[in-house]
Amino acid sequence: MAASPFRPAIDLMAQYAAYHRDRRNIATHFVGIPLIVFAIEVLLARAQFELGGMALSAATLLWAASTLWYLTRGNLVLGLAVSVVNGALLAAAMPLALGSTSSWLAWGVGGFVIGWIIQFIGHYYEGRKPAFVDDLVGLLVGPMFVVGEALFALGWGREMLAEIERRVGPTHLRDLAHPAA
Repeated sequence: MAASPFRPAIDLMAQYAAYHRDRRNIATHFVGIPLIVFAIEVLLARAQFELGGMALSAATLLWAASTLWYLTRGNLVLGLAVSVVNGALLAAAMPLALGSTSSWLAWGVGGFVIGWIIQFIGHYYEGRKPAFVDDLVGLLVGPMFVVGEALFALGWGREMLAEIERRVGPTHLRDLAHPAA
């Protein structure tokens, strides 16, 4: 069931985390999600236009809009961190838009497809469909979740992590030999 995309970060993270409790699934998301974000930015970086005398790309506008969204979810540190990570991916993507069409498409489409393959491998371990299937806002929450998980691993956000685990349980390794258990 889709709900408002303007919920607080803790609610968005907990909903997303409910689909991501297997540690192998989370690990695949550390590769798949940044690769997908990077690939989208590569593809959109080629769409250049001028706005108010400034040269912009569709990728830059998407980054700006998503940054505004992340910064207004009620957790400034998490919002800044995910925006910085997405900005770094954008900086790496921009030069690839200047290459040949075949190179640009290989990086963009290839990265997008490989990123989703990695995601679906993770969801095999999870035994559950991706979160965006039930709520498209999950496509925005994915990068926030990965950055949040990295910050949790570094010791930041212990209260947020505890609240997420209170709502959806701790991470685990699902027994693939006995998946119903």
